[in-house]
Amino acid sequence: PTNIGNNVTVKPGAIVHAATLKDYSLVGSGAQILDGAEVGSNAIVEAGAIVSPGVKVPDGEVWGGVPAKMVRKVTKEDIESITDTAEDMAELAALHAEECGKDYKQLMEDEELYEDRMTRSDDYWARDAPVAGDDVLGQGAPGRIFDNTLTNPEEGLKAKK
Repeated sequence: PTNIGNNVTVKPGAIVHAATLKDYSLVGSGAQILDGAEVGSNAIVEAGAIVSPGVKVPDGEVWGGVPAKMVRKVTKEDIESITDTAEDMAELAALHAEECGKDYKQLMEDEELYEDRMTRSDDYWARDAPVAGDDVLGQGAPGRIFDNTLTNPEEGLKAKK
């Protein structure tokens, strides 16, 4: 089984296969931690390194290479970086979960706001927040292209029936 402790960062493209990562460890991009390997607390496995099956990376060491070997001991700056990276990744994960939880309508609204921000000059009046009930005679919101048979032919077909 794969066991991952608290505040561990596994960077993009890294593979952790049936290994143990203890608290506050960091696995660099594209690194591989193979069967039965163990990465200790406050330890770093550099990008692209391969930790062979059954190898134990002791606490407080930086390992790199293929196969991975000890490069040096971690410094205070490394330990701060491990903690900061773990916190940053947790924030990104929360943002990712929020974005993935949006439905199609929310995504379209976000895209419309983005397009508006990219094309609108700073000199123009700021876009007003949407107000409930801003539909004008069933034609849509003012300031937007109204839903009519030219812009939305499906609605015209429904009206004919």
